[in-house]
Amino acid sequence: MSAKTRLGIMMFLQYAIWGAWAPVLSAYLLDDLGFTGFQAGVIYALLPLATIISPFIGGQLADRYFSSEKLIAFLQLTGGVLLMVAAWTTSFGAMAWVMFIYCLLYAPTLALTNSVAMINMKDSEKEFGVIRVWGTIGWIVAGLLLSGWRWAGEGSEALMMGGDMLFLAGIASIVMSLQAFTLPHTPPQKEGVNPWAFLESLKMLKIKNFAIFMAITFVVSTELEFYYILTAPFLQSDVIGVSSANLPAVMTIAQFAEIFVMAFMLSWALKKYGMRKTLAIGVVAWPIRYVIFSIGAPAWLVIASLTLHGFCYVFFFVAAFIYVDKVAPPDIRASAQSLIAIVALGLGRFLGSLFAGWIQGIFTVDGVTNWTGVFLVPCVLTALCAVAFLLFFREEGHTAEGGA
Repeated sequence: MSAKTRLGIMMFLQYAIWGAWAPVLSAYLLDDLGFTGFQAGVIYALLPLATIISPFIGGQLADRYFSSEKLIAFLQLTGGVLLMVAAWTTSFGAMAWVMFIYCLLYAPTLALTNSVAMINMKDSEKEFGVIRVWGTIGWIVAGLLLSGWRWAGEGSEALMMGGDMLFLAGIASIVMSLQAFTLPHTPPQKEGVNPWAFLESLKMLKIKNFAIFMAITFVVSTELEFYYILTAPFLQSDVIGVSSANLPAVMTIAQFAEIFVMAFMLSWALKKYGMRKTLAIGVVAWPIRYVIFSIGAPAWLVIASLTLHGFCYVFFFVAAFIYVDKVAPPDIRASAQSLIAIVALGLGRFLGSLFAGWIQGIFTVDGVTNWTGVFLVPCVLTALCAVAFLLFFREEGHTAEGGA
């Protein structure tokens, strides 16, 4: 088996684990376990929090002492066991602690798998995208498998279980722990990655356009959690009426769209419209999606609007990382990437998870959620972001070698 194939399987499993539980766990927490919206938000905030902490674990400790493939094996095996425990955990306190420890184990593997892939490629710029797309495919397959599990389990108490999404993720995690031993040997680095590297790029915030861009990115990333946390219970509510068995499969529509936009539209848009207009399309797609969600009818349009995730995520977040790589001076380019990762994927999603759960709780009375009110909040905030972006952000002639 070639190294590329083994790396592709690694990415497939890495994101199948995440894709098994993340899209639908909130519906289980809110509808089956009776958690409040804020409590569900806390559970979802744990992975972004762990993402902020993980450089101190993976970069400063693990990378110095263990080969990457053995470390991945240990983290995924332990994480898989914890997911199995979480599948049968029903109290909020216990669930929060188990998931927090799990997220601390899973978060470092996101960087580790990228590192293993890049180190073992001849040309990472050409080859990484082909390998990484298997991660999105893994996310999709996990959703389809979960739906298949639920279809097969209808009428069978042996197969039906409340925390099935966590159980499936646990199985995938244990499988990945075994698969990690087939990966190319990747010895520890002589020096750990500096977890404070992002501080070197803070001076870029003196550049007006970059500061505006980062502020808008932060706000938009908080509103991303309304989609990740609340879409599943919204689709499963009486407003839309998607069944529990069909829910995981329906949620994969967004990832199919993400693959299509990433593969066929992003590079085309960047060449034809430039960075500013591409980012503008991405940020404008957000309020459009939330307007459709807030109206909540017809149901087919709400489900079809899941395809907007391709533009929302790829044209804004993926393009954002490309933008940062373009404008950052060479000597702090890696630091700038760390900065946007912490702002968008760490702090933004952490606070956004708490905010989305809190808003859902406000608009829920006697167990019934006013979904129009819920989604009007991110609709208004992302619309303001779109207006601010169009009015104030300019793509100046700032090159990697020069200033603003």
